[in-house]
Amino acid sequence: MRIRFLLPLLLSSWPIVASQAQRSLPADTLHAPTAVLPGVYADPHIAAYGQTYYLYPTTDGTEGWMSTAFTCWSSPDLKTWKKEGVILDLPRDLTWAKARAWAPAIATKGGKYYYYYSADANIGVAVADKPTGPFKDPLGKPLIAKGAFQGQTIDPMVLVDDDGTAYLYWGQGQCHVVKLNADMVSFDPAAVVEFKPPGYNEGSFVFKRQGKYYLMWSEYDTRDPRYSVAYATATSPMGPFTKAEKNPVLKGKGVVKGAGHHSVLQVPGTDQWVMAYHRFRIPGGNGYNRETCLSPMRFDAQGNILPVDVFEVVKPTRIKRPASSVRP
Repeated sequence: MRIRFLLPLLLSSWPIVASQAQRSLPADTLHAPTAVLPGVYADPHIAAYGQTYYLYPTTDGTEGWMSTAFTCWSSPDLKTWKKEGVILDLPRDLTWAKARAWAPAIATKGGKYYYYYSADANIGVAVADKPTGPFKDPLGKPLIAKGAFQGQTIDPMVLVDDDGTAYLYWGQGQCHVVKLNADMVSFDPAAVVEFKPPGYNEGSFVFKRQGKYYLMWSEYDTRDPRYSVAYATATSPMGPFTKAEKNPVLKGKGVVKGAGHHSVLQVPGTDQWVMAYHRFRIPGGNGYNRETCLSPMRFDAQGNILPVDVFEVVKPTRIKRPASSVRP
């Protein structure tokens, strides 16, 4: 009789035991999620306009990173990406640079879209009426010429704050920030602030959440498997920024190497965040053959960024906006 009562008890406890055992198993670090873009693309900037997501990456695949053009990709749900074509071709569209098209970023203000990019180790800006371009050079020269400031003149990023003021960040080896003029294509060189957070190398990205400004950057060299992302916070977009105690927040693991040079996006109308970044291509990738990935990014109750899992897949997510607020 005791056996009869014992068997149901054992069976009823099985799901609990199995669940506990499953949680204790080591994570699979040998089978990474598929990259979101086909082929080799790096330094992705992610944005959302209207009800569409966009990715603006560097075209990879050449030693020395000798790409000559930029592309744009669009998606309704973060899962299915469509190539919108070439939006800026250096030999065709510029008079001052022909190659080394790197690390773009985009911002919008006043119904215009401003595309900031590296070209031959200068920083340029181009303007369009739509997020898919075509983008045109309004200056006929770099926005920031190489050698104008300390460090390498690459990796621009622009934050448009809640009051409409825009701030430009850039630099490899040294971080810089300056308030842009209202035209979005000029600034006062005397107002540039230079600083270097501990571990900073390149790829600065800034966003604002709940009144706090987050400055993020990549550490090590992009050809180094240890390439990773760290962050600091401030109460002003100009700093000073204090590096968080728990860093990095993005790094490779297992088969994933060289995870870095990222951007982040807040899904409109939510507190859901997504990080776009590159990793060495799988299999056989390196610092010249990288691929673009997406992972969820989360915060704890104190606003600290939690470690990003490079093996976690972003779920399909559509943007929900009132019809009256939707525009290209």
